[in-house]
Amino acid sequence: MTAGQSIAYESMMPTFGFEYKKQPLDFQVLFGNSNPVTLEIGFGMGASLAEQAKIYPNRNFIGIEVHRPGVGALLVRMRDMELTNLRLISHDAVEVLGEMIADNSLSLVQLFFPDPWHKRRHHKRRIVKDEFVRLIRAKLTVGGHYHMATDWENYAQHMLRVMQGAKDWSNCSNSNDYVPKPDDRPVTKFQKRGEGLGHGVWDLMFVKESDSLDM
Repeated sequence: MTAGQSIAYESMMPTFGFEYKKQPLDFQVLFGNSNPVTLEIGFGMGASLAEQAKIYPNRNFIGIEVHRPGVGALLVRMRDMELTNLRLISHDAVEVLGEMIADNSLSLVQLFFPDPWHKRRHHKRRIVKDEFVRLIRAKLTVGGHYHMATDWENYAQHMLRVMQGAKDWSNCSNSNDYVPKPDDRPVTKFQKRGEGLGHGVWDLMFVKESDSLDM
């Protein structure tokens, strides 16, 4: 971390961060209100997440990122932008979702430009897989949305296949594949880098249809 990121991490995490525990978070206590909660997995350096939190002061945001310099960078942005509706954790996303997020508690889950593991032999490392989607579904409220974006076409196709095979999801795409980039999804550093390399960008948006236990 840079000196500024380190100072922000040490001074702000006690207020705006939380430690991993095998205990569900109480969002009312965490944020001091009952506003809807958006969770982003892997926010990188945090620029787009900070922008969303600024745009929507009446929403609460949780960001998960294992790269501590990214956490420090987002804390600096939070300080400079005077954001109070954002909380952070630096820990494995699957463990946080499984142990710390109550079922039926999130209004939106965001997964933007995850590691594509583009070599075929590494595809098994991709975070988007059947069991991960079931976990996301359990944490969303009925009518909650799962929004993914990637600049790797093969990964976009993989994401779509996984979601089409999952139960109780409705695709928000009119053509049953990809949606146009929503206006409120900021362009991320990873998107700019991908576009600079000549990549396209694919957004996928699905809504949880029901609370059926048969997943």
